[in-house]
Amino acid sequence: MNLTATLTNARLVLADEVVVGTVRIENGRIADVTPGATGITGAEDLDGDYLMPGLIELHTDNLEKHAQPRPKVRWPTSSALLAHDAQVVAAGITTVLDAIAVGGTLSDDIREHLMRESSEAIHAFRADGLLRADHHLHMRCEVANRDVLRLFEPFKNDPLVRLVSLMDHTPGQRQFVNLDKLRVYYKGKHGIDEDAFQTMIVDRKEAQGLYSDKHRRALAEMARAAGHVLASHDDATEAHVEEAVELGLTISEFPTTIEAAKAAHTHGLRTVMGGPNVVRGGSHSGNVSAGELTEVGVLDALSSDYVPSSLLHGALLLHDQHGLSLPAAIATVTRNPADMIGMTDRGRIDADARADLIRVKRLNDGVPVVRRVWREGMRVL
Repeated sequence: MNLTATLTNARLVLADEVVVGTVRIENGRIADVTPGATGITGAEDLDGDYLMPGLIELHTDNLEKHAQPRPKVRWPTSSALLAHDAQVVAAGITTVLDAIAVGGTLSDDIREHLMRESSEAIHAFRADGLLRADHHLHMRCEVANRDVLRLFEPFKNDPLVRLVSLMDHTPGQRQFVNLDKLRVYYKGKHGIDEDAFQTMIVDRKEAQGLYSDKHRRALAEMARAAGHVLASHDDATEAHVEEAVELGLTISEFPTTIEAAKAAHTHGLRTVMGGPNVVRGGSHSGNVSAGELTEVGVLDALSSDYVPSSLLHGALLLHDQHGLSLPAAIATVTRNPADMIGMTDRGRIDADARADLIRVKRLNDGVPVVRRVWREGMRVL
């Protein structure tokens, strides 16, 4: 498909500067980037709005929210995927790694069904050209789940898998050291009562002793052999980071302490924090703030996690409130995450990059409005 367009009079967010300029698109790629506006016939005047690379989302649970909108409620998978796709594109996300839970944390969890049906729908809808964003898979492997190896096996050679993360949500450590925070989370998200909550704590701690270490090592070996990028999750200590390095992981997702984030950088791991953490001004679990990590130079990328609109909003707040230049802030949601998973053809406004672009206007209160979205030169919003 020969997709051509010229976008002009835009504030281009480039790697190191913001300039008023013009972008010409041919065959779904950026043909050239030139300073200044142009008066050529057919050029689309962006009226001084920002033109940024399309956002790269590494870890979103948003599809799961649509597929299970209430505790124990199943929603049709096709409808859930289409709604999720529309929402992420409206947030400016053009490449999304849908986080698929491999092994749940509750005995009656329905995530095995969601895992299979969601991944099948993504494959089918991609093949039929029904999705606006470019969807890939992020397999979130719960190492303390007894069935996690069996569940991961069908995905180990799946070409859509771009990231595999190793998670351990055992109560009392990593993300949920504070059990009161954990209680609020599980009762709110899963609708369980106090007796079920206490039973879950006992069961999860027992499962950790039985499975976590051997599953973590087995999963890392399987993923490395398949060539997947590997991430740790909720690192809280330097020991957690050193374990990740030993297993060949290259990303530290959502470190919970400044010590862990600094250790990750020391050992060459790239860090990812949540956009909601930035927008809210802190972690909902009581852990370290993304803003603090930014200010000490150990934050590399943001993820929207559970609120798609937080990705762009959070990046802009890193510029407004935490000392990053606008290009550096936007890189945390474009160039940096793209490079972390080896998708170096996107996340930048450069000649020959994919023409994944977003037109953005900011309201008086700083909230961004995504006005247009192009994926490979085709307008999808």
